[in-house]
Amino acid sequence: MALNNEEEEKTEDYLFKIVLVGDSAVGKSNLLARYARDEFYPNSKSTIGVEFQTQKMDIDGKEVKAQIWDTAGQERFRAVTSAYYRGAVGALLVYDISRRQTFDSIGRWLNELHTHCDMNVVTILVGNKSDLKDAREVPTAEGKGLAEAQGLFFMETSALDSSNVTAAFQTVVKEIYNILSRKVMKSQELNTSASIGNGKTVVLQAEEDKEAEAATEPQKGGCC
Repeated sequence: MALNNEEEEKTEDYLFKIVLVGDSAVGKSNLLARYARDEFYPNSKSTIGVEFQTQKMDIDGKEVKAQIWDTAGQERFRAVTSAYYRGAVGALLVYDISRRQTFDSIGRWLNELHTHCDMNVVTILVGNKSDLKDAREVPTAEGKGLAEAQGLFFMETSALDSSNVTAAFQTVVKEIYNILSRKVMKSQELNTSASIGNGKTVVLQAEEDKEAEAATEPQKGGCC
């Protein structure tokens, strides 16, 4: 009995793949380090290839695991990392508020994300390094405006002082969970509505199956 309970608990676990994308040196690795280990590396080196961390969250009493992939921003590694976008259901699209060119690259990163992922991937636009107030080149309103135009969540963060870092990751994970929960609920409602009296179940057929079945049935009534 204990084994069954353990198996039941395991089926309630969720694993979501989330990718961090954006130009080199916008702070992707430090965002992940701050969120996963509450660490910050002022002299961190550029990521080569791909690294990932798994973080657990409890949502509605269920254990949700976010497998967060940190992709290299340098052009020469893009061919290596592009395969790792596949299967991602969430993304943090990161730019540096103190470097205008990293914000100008967001459109390209968004296109790449949609090329390798489902168009419905839950995405948050993250303006990182909000602690660099005096060096700001991208106004908050501009970041927010782009996010609204593209249908993205938006948040400014600082991996240095940890502001909004956890909130940014949790926003994505919770939205993915909510979408999945709605799909599961809808599926359960369809299954419930298919069950009618005496325990009999109505078999729902695809339209092509119905047409094929109709073509094989003898025609009723009419002559010529």
